Amino acid sequence: MTAALVELRSVTKRFGDFVAVDAVSLAIAPGEFLTLLGASGSGKTTTLRMIAGFDQPSAGEIWMEGQSIHLLPPNKRNVNTVFQNYALFPHMSVWDNVAYGLKMRRVAKAEIGERVGQVLEMVHLEQLARRAPRQLSGGQQQRVALARALVNRPKVLLLDEPLGALDLKLRKEMQLELKHLQTQVGITFVYVTHDQEEALTMSNRIALMRAGRIEQAGTPQEIYDRPATKYVADFIGETNLLSTRVRSVAGDRATLDVEGQTIDAQVPAAGPVPAIGSQVWLSVRPEAMAILRDGESTPGGGGGHNVLVGRVLEGLYAGSMTRLRLQLAGETTLVLHVAPTGTAVAPGQQVRIGWPVARGVCLAE
Repeated sequence: MTAALVELRSVTKRFGDFVAVDAVSLAIAPGEFLTLLGASGSGKTTTLRMIAGFDQPSAGEIWMEGQSIHLLPPNKRNVNTVFQNYALFPHMSVWDNVAYGLKMRRVAKAEIGERVGQVLEMVHLEQLARRAPRQLSGGQQQRVALARALVNRPKVLLLDEPLGALDLKLRKEMQLELKHLQTQVGITFVYVTHDQEEALTMSNRIALMRAGRIEQAGTPQEIYDRPATKYVADFIGETNLLSTRVRSVAGDRATLDVEGQTIDAQVPAAGPVPAIGSQVWLSVRPEAMAILRDGESTPGGGGGHNVLVGRVLEGLYAGSMTRLRLQLAGETTLVLHVAPTGTAVAPGQQVRIGWPVARGVCLAE
Protein backbone atom coordinates (compact mmCIF):
# COMPACT_ATOMS: atom_id res chain seq x y z
CA MET A 1 0.00 0.00 0.00
CA THR A 2 1.33 3.46 -0.94
CA ALA A 3 2.30 5.59 2.04
CA ALA A 4 0.21 8.72 2.54
CA LEU A 5 1.68 11.99 1.30
CA VAL A 6 -0.55 14.03 3.63
CA GLU A 7 -2.21 12.64 6.73
CA LEU A 8 -4.66 14.27 9.11
CA ARG A 9 -4.75 12.57 12.51
CA SER A 10 -7.82 13.37 14.61
CA VAL A 11 -7.65 17.02 13.58
CA THR A 12 -10.06 19.38 15.35
CA LYS A 13 -10.55 23.12 14.90
CA ARG A 14 -12.56 25.23 17.32
CA PHE A 15 -13.51 28.87 17.00
CA GLY A 16 -14.61 29.68 20.53
CA ASP A 17 -17.40 27.25 21.38
CA PHE A 18 -17.99 26.37 17.73
CA VAL A 19 -16.37 23.17 16.45
CA ALA A 20 -15.68 23.73 12.74
CA VAL A 21 -13.74 20.49 12.23
CA ASP A 22 -14.33 17.56 14.56
CA ALA A 23 -11.63 14.88 14.94
CA VAL A 24 -11.08 14.37 11.20
CA SER A 25 -8.65 11.64 10.15
CA LEU A 26 -7.76 11.38 6.46
CA ALA A 27 -4.87 9.98 4.43
CA ILE A 28 -4.12 11.50 1.01
CA ALA A 29 -2.01 9.48 -1.42
CA PRO A 30 0.70 10.86 -3.72
CA GLY A 31 -0.73 11.95 -7.08
CA GLU A 32 -4.31 11.76 -5.85
CA PHE A 33 -7.08 14.17 -6.81
CA LEU A 34 -9.02 14.35 -3.55
CA THR A 35 -12.11 16.53 -3.23
CA LEU A 36 -13.43 17.83 0.08
CA LEU A 37 -17.12 18.12 -0.68
CA GLY A 38 -19.87 19.52 1.47
CA ALA A 39 -22.45 22.19 2.08
CA SER A 40 -21.58 25.62 3.46
CA GLY A 41 -20.34 25.28 7.03
CA SER A 42 -19.39 21.61 6.73
CA GLY A 43 -15.72 22.27 7.56
CA LYS A 44 -14.16 21.65 4.16
CA THR A 45 -12.46 25.05 3.71
CA THR A 46 -11.24 25.09 7.32
CA THR A 47 -9.70 21.66 6.74
CA LEU A 48 -7.94 22.97 3.61
CA ARG A 49 -6.69 26.05 5.47
CA MET A 50 -5.18 23.86 8.18
CA ILE A 51 -3.29 21.82 5.56
CA ALA A 52 -2.07 25.11 4.06
CA GLY A 53 -1.05 26.46 7.45
CA PHE A 54 -3.37 29.47 7.48
CA ASP A 55 -5.24 28.02 10.49
CA GLN A 56 -3.73 25.95 13.28
CA PRO A 57 -5.50 22.83 14.61
CA SER A 58 -6.96 23.07 18.09
CA ALA A 59 -6.14 19.39 18.50
CA GLY A 60 -4.65 16.60 16.41
CA GLU A 61 -1.75 16.55 13.96
CA ILE A 62 -1.06 17.04 10.25
CA TRP A 63 1.77 15.05 8.68
CA MET A 64 3.40 15.35 5.26
CA GLU A 65 5.97 12.94 3.86
CA GLY A 66 6.33 11.36 7.30
CA GLN A 67 6.98 14.64 9.14
CA SER A 68 4.71 16.68 11.39
CA ILE A 69 3.88 20.03 9.75
CA HIS A 70 0.89 21.33 11.72
CA LEU A 71 3.07 23.84 13.62
CA LEU A 72 4.99 25.06 10.54
CA PRO A 73 4.09 28.43 8.96
CA PRO A 74 2.61 28.34 5.42
CA ASN A 75 5.88 29.34 3.71
CA LYS A 76 7.67 26.35 5.26
CA ARG A 77 5.24 23.80 3.82
CA ASN A 78 5.68 22.40 0.33
CA VAL A 79 2.14 23.34 -0.68
CA ASN A 80 0.52 26.10 -2.75
CA THR A 81 -3.05 27.37 -2.68
CA VAL A 82 -5.32 28.62 -5.46
CA PHE A 83 -8.24 30.72 -4.23
CA GLN A 84 -11.60 31.52 -5.79
CA ASN A 85 -10.68 35.19 -6.31
CA TYR A 86 -7.29 34.25 -7.90
CA ALA A 87 -5.48 37.08 -5.96
CA LEU A 88 -3.43 38.18 -8.98
CA PHE A 89 -1.26 41.30 -8.81
CA PRO A 90 -3.11 43.80 -11.06
CA HIS A 91 -0.01 45.91 -11.83
CA MET A 92 2.01 42.92 -13.04
CA SER A 93 1.89 41.11 -16.37
CA VAL A 94 0.92 37.46 -16.64
CA TRP A 95 4.61 36.56 -16.87
CA ASP A 96 5.55 38.55 -13.77
CA ASN A 97 2.61 37.17 -11.78
CA VAL A 98 3.77 33.64 -12.50
CA ALA A 99 7.44 34.43 -11.89
CA TYR A 100 6.87 36.29 -8.62
CA GLY A 101 7.25 33.33 -6.27
CA LEU A 102 10.45 32.18 -7.95
CA LYS A 103 11.93 35.69 -7.72
CA MET A 104 11.15 35.83 -4.00
CA ARG A 105 13.02 32.56 -3.57
CA ARG A 106 15.98 34.03 -5.53
CA VAL A 107 15.89 31.34 -8.22
CA ALA A 108 18.40 31.98 -11.01
CA LYS A 109 17.09 34.19 -13.82
CA ALA A 110 17.66 31.58 -16.52
CA GLU A 111 15.77 28.94 -14.53
CA ILE A 112 12.91 31.36 -13.90
CA GLY A 113 12.57 31.97 -17.63
CA GLU A 114 12.58 28.26 -18.40
CA ARG A 115 10.08 27.30 -15.69
CA VAL A 116 7.67 30.17 -16.37
CA GLY A 117 7.73 29.40 -20.09
CA GLN A 118 7.00 25.72 -19.44
CA VAL A 119 4.06 26.34 -17.12
CA LEU A 120 2.51 29.05 -19.33
CA GLU A 121 2.62 26.62 -22.24
CA MET A 122 1.05 23.97 -20.04
CA VAL A 123 -1.97 26.22 -19.30
CA HIS A 124 -2.09 27.59 -22.88
CA LEU A 125 -1.19 31.19 -21.98
CA GLU A 126 2.20 31.56 -23.67
CA GLN A 127 0.73 34.02 -26.19
CA LEU A 128 -0.69 36.22 -23.41
CA ALA A 129 2.42 36.48 -21.23
CA ARG A 130 2.71 40.29 -21.47
CA ARG A 131 -0.94 41.10 -20.82
CA ALA A 132 -2.23 42.51 -17.54
CA PRO A 133 -4.84 40.53 -15.54
CA ARG A 134 -7.55 43.10 -16.42
CA GLN A 135 -7.08 42.21 -20.09
CA LEU A 136 -7.91 38.55 -19.49
CA SER A 137 -11.18 36.64 -19.23
CA GLY A 138 -12.19 34.91 -16.02
CA GLY A 139 -11.02 31.55 -17.32
CA GLN A 140 -7.66 33.00 -18.38
CA GLN A 141 -7.17 34.62 -14.97
CA GLN A 142 -7.89 31.27 -13.37
CA ARG A 143 -5.16 29.71 -15.52
CA VAL A 144 -2.69 32.38 -14.42
CA ALA A 145 -3.45 31.58 -10.77
CA LEU A 146 -2.88 27.89 -11.48
CA ALA A 147 0.37 28.58 -13.34
CA ARG A 148 1.65 30.76 -10.47
CA ALA A 149 1.02 27.89 -8.05
CA LEU A 150 2.39 25.13 -10.28
CA VAL A 151 5.62 26.95 -11.19
CA ASN A 152 6.82 26.46 -7.59
CA ARG A 153 6.49 22.68 -8.05
CA PRO A 154 4.68 22.03 -4.78
CA LYS A 155 4.09 18.53 -3.48
CA VAL A 156 0.43 19.42 -2.91
CA LEU A 157 -1.79 21.94 -4.65
CA LEU A 158 -4.74 23.16 -2.58
CA LEU A 159 -7.70 24.59 -4.50
CA ASP A 160 -10.48 26.43 -2.67
CA GLU A 161 -13.56 26.70 -4.93
CA PRO A 162 -11.31 27.86 -7.82
CA LEU A 163 -14.09 27.71 -10.44
CA GLY A 164 -16.79 29.35 -8.34
CA ALA A 165 -16.58 32.73 -10.11
CA LEU A 166 -16.97 31.28 -13.63
CA ASP A 167 -20.17 30.90 -15.62
CA LEU A 168 -21.60 27.41 -16.03
CA LYS A 169 -20.27 26.68 -19.54
CA LEU A 170 -16.75 27.87 -18.76
CA ARG A 171 -16.85 26.09 -15.41
CA LYS A 172 -17.53 22.76 -17.11
CA GLU A 173 -14.74 23.36 -19.62
CA MET A 174 -12.30 24.19 -16.83
CA GLN A 175 -13.27 21.06 -14.89
CA LEU A 176 -11.98 18.93 -17.76
CA GLU A 177 -8.87 21.08 -18.19
CA LEU A 178 -8.04 20.93 -14.49
CA LYS A 179 -8.38 17.17 -14.38
CA HIS A 180 -6.21 16.81 -17.48
CA LEU A 181 -3.62 19.17 -15.99
CA GLN A 182 -3.50 17.25 -12.72
CA THR A 183 -2.97 13.99 -14.60
CA GLN A 184 -0.27 15.64 -16.70
CA VAL A 185 1.79 17.11 -13.85
CA GLY A 186 1.14 14.31 -11.34
CA ILE A 187 0.87 16.69 -8.37
CA THR A 188 -1.48 15.82 -5.51
CA PHE A 189 -4.59 18.03 -5.69
CA VAL A 190 -6.82 18.70 -2.68
CA TYR A 191 -9.89 20.43 -4.04
CA VAL A 192 -12.73 22.11 -2.12
CA THR A 193 -16.21 22.48 -3.62
CA HIS A 194 -19.89 22.40 -2.70
CA ASP A 195 -20.77 21.24 -6.23
CA GLN A 196 -21.39 17.48 -6.20
CA GLU A 197 -21.32 17.16 -10.00
CA GLU A 198 -17.92 18.85 -10.05
CA ALA A 199 -16.64 16.44 -7.41
CA LEU A 200 -17.91 13.39 -9.29
CA THR A 201 -16.41 14.60 -12.58
CA MET A 202 -12.92 15.46 -11.38
CA SER A 203 -11.95 13.39 -8.35
CA ASN A 204 -10.14 10.12 -7.79
CA ARG A 205 -11.66 10.17 -4.31
CA ILE A 206 -14.24 12.25 -2.45
CA ALA A 207 -14.48 13.02 1.26
CA LEU A 208 -18.02 14.24 1.90
CA MET A 209 -18.12 16.42 5.00
CA ARG A 210 -21.04 17.22 7.28
CA ALA A 211 -20.95 19.32 10.46
CA GLY A 212 -17.16 19.11 10.70
CA ARG A 213 -16.91 15.35 10.19
CA ILE A 214 -16.32 13.09 7.19
CA GLU A 215 -19.66 11.44 6.47
CA GLN A 216 -18.17 9.10 3.85
CA ALA A 217 -14.95 8.85 1.85
CA GLY A 218 -14.56 6.81 -1.33
CA THR A 219 -14.32 6.87 -5.09
CA PRO A 220 -17.00 8.82 -6.98
CA GLN A 221 -18.65 5.54 -8.00
CA GLU A 222 -18.65 4.23 -4.42
CA ILE A 223 -20.15 7.45 -3.09
CA TYR A 224 -22.80 7.55 -5.81
CA ASP A 225 -23.77 3.87 -6.06
CA ARG A 226 -23.14 2.82 -2.46
CA PRO A 227 -23.92 5.77 -0.16
CA ALA A 228 -23.39 4.92 3.50
CA THR A 229 -26.16 7.15 4.88
CA LYS A 230 -29.34 8.89 3.81
CA TYR A 231 -27.49 12.22 3.90
CA VAL A 232 -24.88 11.01 1.39
CA ALA A 233 -27.50 9.58 -0.96
CA ASP A 234 -29.51 12.80 -0.87
CA PHE A 235 -26.49 15.12 -1.26
CA ILE A 236 -24.82 13.29 -4.15
CA GLY A 237 -26.91 13.51 -7.31
CA GLU A 238 -30.63 12.89 -7.43
CA THR A 239 -32.23 9.89 -5.77
CA ASN A 240 -35.57 8.51 -4.66
CA LEU A 241 -35.75 8.09 -0.89
CA LEU A 242 -38.61 5.84 0.22
CA SER A 243 -39.53 5.32 3.85
CA THR A 244 -39.60 1.56 4.40
CA ARG A 245 -39.61 -1.04 7.16
CA VAL A 246 -37.23 -4.01 7.43
CA ARG A 247 -38.85 -7.45 7.08
CA SER A 248 -35.69 -9.55 7.11
CA VAL A 249 -31.92 -9.39 6.58
CA ALA A 250 -29.73 -12.08 5.03
CA GLY A 251 -26.06 -11.28 4.37
CA ASP A 252 -25.76 -8.10 2.33
CA ARG A 253 -29.44 -8.04 1.34
CA ALA A 254 -32.48 -6.74 3.21
CA THR A 255 -36.14 -7.37 2.41
CA LEU A 256 -38.22 -4.23 2.91
CA ASP A 257 -41.88 -3.30 3.05
CA VAL A 258 -42.92 -0.44 0.72
CA GLU A 259 -46.63 0.32 1.08
CA GLY A 260 -47.33 -3.38 1.66
CA GLN A 261 -45.19 -4.51 -1.28
CA THR A 262 -41.97 -6.49 -0.83
CA ILE A 263 -38.73 -4.95 -2.09
CA ASP A 264 -35.15 -6.21 -1.82
CA ALA A 265 -32.16 -3.89 -1.39
CA GLN A 266 -28.45 -3.95 -0.67
CA VAL A 267 -27.16 -3.32 2.86
CA PRO A 268 -24.20 -0.88 3.07
CA ALA A 269 -20.89 -2.57 3.86
CA ALA A 270 -20.17 0.06 6.51
CA GLY A 271 -22.48 0.68 9.43
CA PRO A 272 -24.75 -1.46 11.61
CA VAL A 273 -27.00 -4.16 10.16
CA PRO A 274 -30.60 -2.85 10.16
CA ALA A 275 -32.82 -4.47 12.78
CA ILE A 276 -35.97 -6.37 11.74
CA GLY A 277 -38.96 -4.07 12.12
CA SER A 278 -36.85 -0.89 12.07
CA GLN A 279 -37.62 2.04 9.78
CA VAL A 280 -34.99 2.65 7.07
CA TRP A 281 -34.75 4.52 3.78
CA LEU A 282 -34.56 2.88 0.38
CA SER A 283 -32.42 4.87 -2.07
CA VAL A 284 -32.85 4.22 -5.80
CA ARG A 285 -31.41 6.51 -8.48
CA PRO A 286 -33.92 7.73 -11.10
CA GLU A 287 -31.84 6.36 -13.98
CA ALA A 288 -31.78 2.88 -12.39
CA MET A 289 -35.55 2.47 -12.83
CA ALA A 290 -37.38 1.58 -16.01
CA ILE A 291 -40.97 1.24 -17.16
CA LEU A 292 -41.75 -2.42 -17.81
CA ARG A 293 -43.58 -3.40 -20.94
CA ASP A 294 -46.40 -5.96 -20.86
CA GLY A 295 -45.01 -9.33 -19.91
CA GLU A 296 -41.61 -7.92 -18.94
CA SER A 297 -40.53 -8.79 -15.40
CA THR A 298 -37.19 -7.01 -15.06
CA PRO A 299 -35.41 -4.02 -16.62
CA GLY A 300 -32.19 -6.00 -16.73
CA GLY A 301 -29.20 -6.41 -14.45
CA GLY A 302 -28.09 -9.31 -12.33
CA GLY A 303 -28.91 -10.18 -8.75
CA GLY A 304 -32.70 -10.15 -8.98
CA HIS A 305 -35.14 -7.33 -9.55
CA ASN A 306 -37.91 -5.30 -7.93
CA VAL A 307 -41.28 -4.28 -9.37
CA LEU A 308 -43.73 -1.63 -8.18
CA VAL A 309 -46.96 -0.28 -9.66
CA GLY A 310 -47.57 3.46 -9.91
CA ARG A 311 -49.61 6.12 -11.65
CA VAL A 312 -47.97 8.72 -13.88
CA LEU A 313 -48.39 12.25 -12.52
CA GLU A 314 -46.38 14.16 -15.12
CA GLY A 315 -43.58 13.92 -17.65
CA LEU A 316 -41.03 16.68 -18.24
CA TYR A 317 -38.91 16.62 -21.39
CA ALA A 318 -35.26 17.52 -20.60
CA GLY A 319 -33.45 16.88 -23.88
CA SER A 320 -31.33 13.80 -23.22
CA MET A 321 -34.04 12.25 -21.04
CA THR A 322 -37.61 12.64 -19.82
CA ARG A 323 -38.32 13.03 -16.10
CA LEU A 324 -41.38 11.06 -15.08
CA ARG A 325 -43.02 11.57 -11.70
CA LEU A 326 -45.15 8.68 -10.45
CA GLN A 327 -47.27 8.05 -7.39
CA LEU A 328 -47.58 4.66 -5.74
CA ALA A 329 -50.84 3.42 -4.21
CA GLY A 330 -50.27 5.57 -1.13
CA GLU A 331 -48.69 9.03 -0.97
CA THR A 332 -45.19 7.97 -2.03
CA THR A 333 -43.88 9.58 -5.24
CA LEU A 334 -40.97 8.50 -7.41
CA VAL A 335 -38.94 10.13 -10.18
CA LEU A 336 -37.68 8.16 -13.18
CA HIS A 337 -35.31 9.22 -15.94
CA VAL A 338 -36.23 7.54 -19.21
CA ALA A 339 -35.05 7.97 -22.79
CA PRO A 340 -37.23 10.43 -24.75
CA THR A 341 -37.73 7.76 -27.42
CA GLY A 342 -38.78 5.12 -24.87
CA THR A 343 -42.23 3.84 -24.05
CA ALA A 344 -44.80 6.63 -24.37
CA VAL A 345 -46.86 7.26 -21.24
CA ALA A 346 -49.47 9.85 -20.34
CA PRO A 347 -50.53 11.47 -17.04
CA GLY A 348 -52.98 9.25 -15.20
CA GLN A 349 -51.69 6.08 -16.83
CA GLN A 350 -50.87 3.15 -14.53
CA VAL A 351 -47.48 1.57 -15.17
CA ARG A 352 -45.18 -1.07 -13.76
CA ILE A 353 -41.66 0.04 -12.89
CA GLY A 354 -38.68 -2.13 -12.08
CA TRP A 355 -34.99 -1.99 -11.17
CA PRO A 356 -32.22 -4.47 -10.32
CA VAL A 357 -31.86 -5.20 -6.61
CA ALA A 358 -28.17 -4.22 -6.86
CA ARG A 359 -29.17 -0.63 -7.75
CA GLY A 360 -31.06 0.02 -4.51
CA VAL A 361 -29.60 0.42 -1.03
CA CYS A 362 -31.28 0.61 2.39
CA LEU A 363 -29.97 3.38 4.62
CA ALA A 364 -30.29 4.63 8.17
CA GLU A 365 -30.43 8.33 8.95
